[in-house]
Amino acid sequence: MNSHAIVLIVVMSVVTILLRFLPFWIFANRKTPDIIVYLGQVLPYAIMGMLVIFCLKNVSFMVVPFGIPEMIASLTVIILHVYKRNTLLSILGGTLVYMVLVQVIF
Repeated sequence: MNSHAIVLIVVMSVVTILLRFLPFWIFANRKTPDIIVYLGQVLPYAIMGMLVIFCLKNVSFMVVPFGIPEMIASLTVIILHVYKRNTLLSILGGTLVYMVLVQVIF
């Protein structure tokens, strides 16, 4: 590995660590502002909604297989999440179902 790559890795690591610890340093001795608390409550849902839209944006319902694998995988994620309340299990289960559908069936 050359020195340029090592410097890049070190700089990226330091920036990542600073971004992770900066809020704790800034708000260590004072109350967290209400806007930050609000964003912490609503952003995870907004991000998940954006990811769903991003994943399904190029699905064509007019061409074979008419979005069937995507819809079955999406339903799998929803059912697993309602049943088990485990995000990782839901994502892995939906991904597995989708890959089997695309690679084997459709």
